Amino acid sequence: MSEVSVIGYMREQPERLRYVFKNREVFIQPFLEACKGKKKILFFGSGTSYNVSLLATYYFKHICHIDAQAYYPNVFKYYEQPDWSNSLKKEEILFVGISQSGTSVSTCEIMEYAKANGYPTLALTGNLESKICDYVDTKVHLLVGDELLPPETKGYTVSVLTVYLWAIALAKVDGYDQVEKLVNQFDQVIVESEAWYERNKVTIVNSNCLYAMGYGIDFATAIEAQLKIGEMLRLPIVGYEMVEYSHGPTMALNPKHTLFMIGSDEPEWNQMIEYRKAFKQYTDRVHVITCKELDEKDDKDLVFSVKTNKYLAPLMYTVPFQFVAAKGAKDIGIDTAINPFEIALAHYE
Repeated sequence: MSEVSVIGYMREQPERLRYVFKNREVFIQPFLEACKGKKKILFFGSGTSYNVSLLATYYFKHICHIDAQAYYPNVFKYYEQPDWSNSLKKEEILFVGISQSGTSVSTCEIMEYAKANGYPTLALTGNLESKICDYVDTKVHLLVGDELLPPETKGYTVSVLTVYLWAIALAKVDGYDQVEKLVNQFDQVIVESEAWYERNKVTIVNSNCLYAMGYGIDFATAIEAQLKIGEMLRLPIVGYEMVEYSHGPTMALNPKHTLFMIGSDEPEWNQMIEYRKAFKQYTDRVHVITCKELDEKDDKDLVFSVKTNKYLAPLMYTVPFQFVAAKGAKDIGIDTAINPFEIALAHYE
């Protein structure tokens, strides 16, 4: 049993991911039933759940070759439609709401709208008695266990593993051996992530601003890093698609800025290496997070000894940012168990 703290939950991730993999049929079978006859899947979530939704759309497009889109619930509510072409039947579009607590107001509202208008609905949640379950046809258990503090760490990795296992099951492709190999080595991911944070913590927590950059599948990792560091370490941080960072924001770059560059097996890898060389002329606080070998690396980089494919790599790449967020906060005296913003806006009681 982990200590009741963000760091405690972080350290629980290897054991929890192995549990999720072992018990995968609990959440795979109801999802496959809900997907029968579907031509489009819409994923909804806020915060961490939105970042998971982004990864889910990547998986379902690239692995399953099915149309998938991720939305912030509030954006969809006011500005989008399930099918702008009006070429699909309602029963061919599946609404998937992701909410670990099941109490996200905006996600619940979208699921309520979808069900009231005749669309198939599914909720992925850690609480099968929560509010979101009132509005769905299928409720699927997120096997995260207890996570009693607001910043979700193991909730993110468990959700990512869940949607990946959904995708390979729907696509009927071989991938379970790679998943099992990774989850069995995840203790090493924790060890290497913490060691990287410890050797770089002084400059990171004393930065004026931080930037997290990802490309392809790892753009989702960048905005998850933005979320976790913002809510725990509480320093200014912006998550960017890597190439977009070069379109203007580089003009603000100075020696007290820290840059995190995340990625591996996508076409932009070589471009990232060139960008890294350019950025280092303006700040030496440039960190590459990858499991792909770097020709030139130093202590600022984290090159995981654990290797996996690009679809599973986001499970690893988020962990160092969890340490920056949670351990960084602890190191500068922030209690992450206390929410300094006391007005309830986002969740049902």
